[in-house]
Amino acid sequence: MPDQPLLIGTRGSPLALWQARHVWARLLEAAHLGEGAIGLSVITTSGDRIKDKPLRDFGGKGLFTKEIDDALLSGDVDMAVHSMKDLETDLPARLCIAAILPRGDVRDAFISTKAPFLAELPPGSVVGTSSLRRQAQIMRLRPDLRVVNFRGNVETRLKKLAEGRVDATLLALAGLERLGLASHATSILSTEEMLPAVAQGAIGVTCREDDARTRALLAPLNDAASATTVACERGFLARLDGSCKTPIAGLAEIEQGILRFRGMILNPDGSEWYGIELTGAAENAPSIGADAGEELLARAGPDFIAKLA
Repeated sequence: MPDQPLLIGTRGSPLALWQARHVWARLLEAAHLGEGAIGLSVITTSGDRIKDKPLRDFGGKGLFTKEIDDALLSGDVDMAVHSMKDLETDLPARLCIAAILPRGDVRDAFISTKAPFLAELPPGSVVGTSSLRRQAQIMRLRPDLRVVNFRGNVETRLKKLAEGRVDATLLALAGLERLGLASHATSILSTEEMLPAVAQGAIGVTCREDDARTRALLAPLNDAASATTVACERGFLARLDGSCKTPIAGLAEIEQGILRFRGMILNPDGSEWYGIELTGAAENAPSIGADAGEELLARAGPDFIAKLA
């Protein structure tokens, strides 16, 4: 190992730090390194600076990765830890996904002091979320509810909910579990009721393509099943050219070598939507996702995605 420690780039939110420290610990264990061999570098992103406005008005999910990508490309950090659902489908040139860790729970948690389940919220209740995917699916299921923009990290959103700013919110169960906050979940939404975001629950590590040493160090952390399902979902997203302006959901699952993919595209108010389910050999994961995207585009018509963007 070099005299200077390898550096992991990460955002500074509690969840991002948990994920970065998790990767740090896994790396030390896998490579039999001392604690000083790898350090953390906290990087503030544009998405962190924009506190209360919809990110889709400023460029979407890339706002959480650009500054970290720049630090990687300049050599200021050696690897970066991300929630895979925050990664754009096209990484900057010279960067690659070197490892995807075993995936957490993919489901969404419903959190409310007003009702035990989303289906039981009183008509007119206000649900807070910053996710167009969640907004569209909530409105598809419950057009009698009102959905408002609800930014902030997990703790901030829970605080706003406790203050009564909204009647309910939805958060990724994996994030709650990682922060020890799963007890806040009022109930868990099945994937049949609320299809997750592409790559929800997955932690990924990126690095420079030509950094053979770091790629070799990260290789033992890669979970083949998680990488396969995420590749399928990202293939779906790439074919749809998905962004934060497009309500898209997708989930791939593997059982006995067979991959089952379910995908959905919606308009923001949930009044129009298209769903698909495809199965195939797990080894064909990316093409299954792309094929699903192609078929949904054919069903929805050429203008459906364009008018959303």
